[in-house]
Amino acid sequence: MSGFRNFILRGNLIELAVAFIMAAAFATVVTTFTALILALIGKAGGNPNFDSWQPGHLPVGVFITAVVAFLILSAIVYFAIVVPYTKAKERYFPTEAPATPADVALLEEIRDLLAQQSRS
Repeated sequence: MSGFRNFILRGNLIELAVAFIMAAAFATVVTTFTALILALIGKAGGNPNFDSWQPGHLPVGVFITAVVAFLILSAIVYFAIVVPYTKAKERYFPTEAPATPADVALLEEIRDLLAQQSRS
């Protein structure tokens, strides 16, 4: 029983559960925003729903509608989540310049000492 308790109370499991709940809630927001964008496209240039288009009796329109919705959803996720997250991460957690490895620093020191000895 203590193993199960440790498993349930492990920090990663709780964080994962919270992330899953937040993702489910955010998915609804993104889906409705995508529908809004598709509706705006429909108002501006006609019906954005290509589901009924079937050239040669092939349901190509359903695929085209899914691709357009995917591109809109991808743009929303990229510009609303990825770009602000990347900028915030760079601002608050700047990457440090990579340090010279110890073996390379030692070789550089030996090189400099040898150069000094040859000049003397």
